[in-house]
Amino acid sequence: MVGPATHAERRARLLRLVYLSIAAAIVTIALKFGAWAVTGSVGLLSDAAESVVNLVAALFALVVVQWSTRPPDEEHTYGHEKADYISAGVEGALILLAAVTITYTAIERLLHPAAIESVGIGIAISVVASLVNLGVGQRLIHAGREYSSMTLEADGRHLMTDVWTSVGVVIAVIAVAVTGWEPLDPLIAIAVAINIVLTGTRLVRRSADGLLDRALTDAELRQINDVLGTFASDEVQFHALRTRRAGSRAFVSTHVLVPGDWSVQRGHDLAEAVDLALREQLGHATVFTHLEPLEDPASFADTELDRWTEPHPGG
Repeated sequence: MVGPATHAERRARLLRLVYLSIAAAIVTIALKFGAWAVTGSVGLLSDAAESVVNLVAALFALVVVQWSTRPPDEEHTYGHEKADYISAGVEGALILLAAVTITYTAIERLLHPAAIESVGIGIAISVVASLVNLGVGQRLIHAGREYSSMTLEADGRHLMTDVWTSVGVVIAVIAVAVTGWEPLDPLIAIAVAINIVLTGTRLVRRSADGLLDRALTDAELRQINDVLGTFASDEVQFHALRTRRAGSRAFVSTHVLVPGDWSVQRGHDLAEAVDLALREQLGHATVFTHLEPLEDPASFADTELDRWTEPHPGG
């Protein structure tokens, strides 16, 4: 987790990485379409098609990063971080579209087999493109975790999927050249499409989870409970813990139960200490605490998200 940074600093760092992703996509598209042009392999064509998706996704990520890193304003008082999930969802949808295109092309080649030419040159070009994706993909995944950016991490994981796709395609091209069994090339392309579908589905599902305010991970929840445990005692209890994530920002709310005869200042000091400890543990987090008197039974009746009130007599 990175240290504190302004919205402008974080935006500048993320944009540099998105530009790197765009440059990598352009280079690999040129290389992979070149490999397909010299070999005629539909497997290499499917690999090149996925790189086109990488470019479109990176361009969309450029827009999303500029949007999601904007500071809160009067219309978006909780910030714009949820835009990250839109990026991941769009990238997932593009991946699924690429899979359909690859499958259609592969079936056509399966019905009308064709020989693969200039295998050595095609493989060499594809390996160079894969090395570019490998380096950039690892950098984006690391940066996505470091800056809590789902956009960067999704982009990086897509590039790593592209790397493994390329490995499979290269093996298929070599196998076709050695065995002469031409249907193997489109069959590998179909297998590539299935792998792409799995990746796209995971991205779409993760995007939906974020938009639906899914709770933090089990590991993060354990961190939160460990922090609250350091403050808990006979006089201090916690309940109604709720969490969610919006892009890079985590949201945590909890009720803090303390003796009713505590002063406002003492309760406030405790809440501030809890807030600080949670933010130090989680990093980029917003924490809400609600003080309640420990002795009042009503304090234990508000643990649900929605508090339903009994209708007034005659109401």
